[in-house]
Amino acid sequence: MLEAIEKLLVLQDRDRNLLRTQAELASITPQRERAKSRANSSQQALDAAKLKAKQIESDKKKLELDVQAQEERIAKYSQQQLQTKKNEEYRALAHEIETCKGNISKLEDQILVLMEQADAVAKDVAAATKLAAQAKKDVDAEVTELGKREENFKAKLAELQANRAELAAAVEEGALARYERLLKSKGENVIVGIQHSACGGCHMRLPTQVMVACQSQSEINACPHCGRIIYFTRDMELAAVD
Repeated sequence: MLEAIEKLLVLQDRDRNLLRTQAELASITPQRERAKSRANSSQQALDAAKLKAKQIESDKKKLELDVQAQEERIAKYSQQQLQTKKNEEYRALAHEIETCKGNISKLEDQILVLMEQADAVAKDVAAATKLAAQAKKDVDAEVTELGKREENFKAKLAELQANRAELAAAVEEGALARYERLLKSKGENVIVGIQHSACGGCHMRLPTQVMVACQSQSEINACPHCGRIIYFTRDMELAAVD
């Protein structure tokens, strides 16, 4: 195998590690955001339950004030009954008192309904509080772990980049430039072997003269289909698969 190919294969292996590490590092932020989103969702559910409980309590207090207002009207009408000497006015006041009592009965029914709702929502708030607390605990632990992983990936990336620079410096300039161009367009599979008369990158069948040139190992050869740098070793199968 050509020395240049050997050096490029080592460089390619380092670049693959680099790309994987960069991908792992890039995935940390989305994972952190998803974790925080879970905690936010639990907190929003708790806030919604608390808001509902607050609204029920507000509605209940309003109804209680309405009951109080009706009771004050009854007291007022009762006082006026004591002062009136006319039967018609007395009966009219009695009718108003009965109307107020009817209104109070309806209001108290509504208050009972709200009290039942308040009991149910109180249970929802308790459950949501527990879930939100657990979610926060879990997310805090996950975010801490992600932070540690992030630092490890950064350290690994710095080490790989430094080592990569050393490996790249050892490759002949022309071969390195060719490799770098292919790396941008082909990704991590730039230097590929020949298997069953086909390119290990695009899997297209190779012309006989190209395979012969690769076997001679006298120069760097490329796949005529995809442009990747191709090489051959004795452990590879040249015969095409029928």
